[in-house]
Amino acid sequence: MRERDHRERDHGDGDGDKKELRRGRPRSEAVERAILEAAVALLEDGVPLGGLSIERIARTAGVGKATIYRRWPGKEALFLDLLREFEPQDPELPGTSALDDLRALLESVRRRGVAQRSSVILHNVVVEMKSHPRLWEEYHRTVVAPRRAATLAVIRRGIEAGELRADLDPELINDLLVGSMLMRTIHRPTAPLPDDLAEQIIGVALQGVGPHPQPSPGRETPGP
Repeated sequence: MRERDHRERDHGDGDGDKKELRRGRPRSEAVERAILEAAVALLEDGVPLGGLSIERIARTAGVGKATIYRRWPGKEALFLDLLREFEPQDPELPGTSALDDLRALLESVRRRGVAQRSSVILHNVVVEMKSHPRLWEEYHRTVVAPRRAATLAVIRRGIEAGELRADLDPELINDLLVGSMLMRTIHRPTAPLPDDLAEQIIGVALQGVGPHPQPSPGRETPGP
């Protein structure tokens, strides 16, 4: 049934599709969607990422291999688009302060972690993709690096505004904040991800982990 449904959506395959491309019309989004859904269906059925082939995806989607190659130069490019399908949109930053923007950015990382834990297919794709160096490198270049650059821009804005210390390396601040969230979301898959985790991380980073200074003996603690 799934393959038949995909074939019914693939109205642009074959000679008609070639004519459409020659006329300069936009590529059929329905066809691309059917191809991506076919790849997802195979992954859901337990086919490992390394076991997916263009031929198998085309057969499941009910299209010809040429239809896929007109849209993606190869399997890795298709997989990269497939992974992007699972990625939530970047958060809309409040812009009220650098700290508020950092909270929004960290919260988006937390939400991705929650989504990954609840999606077996997403977890498997991320894990298996690490065994495909070229694909992993491209994912970092097009997805991870821009997000890191956006966070660093917010941190530098916070330094300029006096919200963060100017004597610290922005890269180090980024690693302390984002690294803490990534440790919880990726490297500790059973660690709790409470709603206020972003606030907790920023609070600890700002206050430090050293003990609070104790009042000297014989001296009264000042009142409020």
